[in-house]
Amino acid sequence: MSALNPFTGGSSLPDHLQRGQYGEKLARRFLQRRGLKYLTRNYASVRGEIDLLFRECQTLVFVEVRTRTGEQWQSPAASVDRAKKRRLMHAAKDYLQELEVVVPYHRFDIVEVILKRNRGLVTIRHIAGAFVSEILSPQGNH
Repeated sequence: MSALNPFTGGSSLPDHLQRGQYGEKLARRFLQRRGLKYLTRNYASVRGEIDLLFRECQTLVFVEVRTRTGEQWQSPAASVDRAKKRRLMHAAKDYLQELEVVVPYHRFDIVEVILKRNRGLVTIRHIAGAFVSEILSPQGNH
């Protein structure tokens, strides 16, 4: 008899994908409790994917969730390198073009979710405005 994965209770997905899905669920709840309005998850274009999208007042918030167990020495946010940021920015640009409306403001946030192996949550950290887009204008979707 094989052991059930503590993150999904028996899903056939690889462990890192199960952890990621669980982390996104926790991040979504965390941000909703802080007043952000949830829009969608896992928006994908040919140029990238955005884990979560929220609205906070007039700001569209693109969220990258990084879920790790407590064993890594590097902070989860540090794993969002320049290439990943560019993919996120391109996906955001594609999303804004699909909307066909001007969004007054946008920002890129990172949510770190650090778990214990037994599914126990260690910490969630929200980094609002974690990086600035090199592709999108500071305001609107030009």
